[in-house]
Amino acid sequence: MKIGFLRSPDDSRCPLSTMALTKFEKLGFEVHVERGLGTSIGISFPSIEVDRELILSTADIICSVSPIPEVIQGKARSNMIVVSFYQPYVPNFDSDQFSHVQAKIFSLDMIPRSTLAQSMDALSAMASLAGYKAVLLAAEKLPRLFPMMMTASGAIRPANVLILGAGVAGLQAIATARRLGARVEAFDVRSAVREEVKSLGAKFVEVEGATEDKAAGGYAVEQTEEYKRKQKEAIAASVKKADVVITTAQIRGRTAPILVTEDMIKAMSPGSVIIDMASSTGGNVELIEDKAEVIKHGVMLIGDSHLYLYAKRDASDLLANIFYNYVSQFIREGQIKIDEENPILTSSLIHPKA
Repeated sequence: MKIGFLRSPDDSRCPLSTMALTKFEKLGFEVHVERGLGTSIGISFPSIEVDRELILSTADIICSVSPIPEVIQGKARSNMIVVSFYQPYVPNFDSDQFSHVQAKIFSLDMIPRSTLAQSMDALSAMASLAGYKAVLLAAEKLPRLFPMMMTASGAIRPANVLILGAGVAGLQAIATARRLGARVEAFDVRSAVREEVKSLGAKFVEVEGATEDKAAGGYAVEQTEEYKRKQKEAIAASVKKADVVITTAQIRGRTAPILVTEDMIKAMSPGSVIIDMASSTGGNVELIEDKAEVIKHGVMLIGDSHLYLYAKRDASDLLANIFYNYVSQFIREGQIKIDEENPILTSSLIHPKA
């Protein structure tokens, strides 16, 4: 059995670690990596580095952080398994791109969010890192301190931080902001997270009447117009007194909902900071620009949905574990076999679909 790992020019994370390499070899794999894999995080695999073409022509399984162009171009063999992140749920996803592809393609971002698949949940892992980094970035950009501090010249009040969206990223942001000494409020349409928010020492901003769907896999769902009106009023009151706002709310397969309007931004104190972690899907904040830092009405707006890249070494280690845990699902009695009754594999198979 041969497995190969390819570089991703547009993503600096490495899908293999030295620890994961050992595990793959114990599983019975002959492992090859594209030359230069790991350079971005300062590691190397000198004894198993080969040319990209050799991996494409000989590997039984190919892993890559970003989709592999050669696969779409029809250069993948019919018995090959390709594992990457394809985001088939985005509105502009083109399934016709696979019309000439004979390989089986699996997308890690389609793994179900279940207890069984927890060790392979790449989205949650990256969201946790991003939530942590969002708070540190806000603390760096804010022209005042997060904690209350007593000095000989007087007291400094703690910063007010508002987290919109209490999923994995939001909860990590809450915990980090609290550890830094900030006063934290959080809002989420899912009432189930109320106790988690409170257990972290934050105040939960509650708006009654939210629509919830257990079948949404932990994601928020579209809300009624009446709820949106009440939500807007509650959020406006919290945004006005916040020094930092961090937004994380996304609806899978849809444009991110606007939660912070231009009028709300105008009401904030000069020097305040807003970090929009949903900017790549339209953003939760009006006036936000993806992958940019701008100042509007005296408020710094930062749009970045990939803050986990600020911790790319840890992100890479987590990804390497995820690839190993996922690929091990293919192995039965020392052979590669796709179990058609395995919900993890059936949910993440995007081509060919049964």
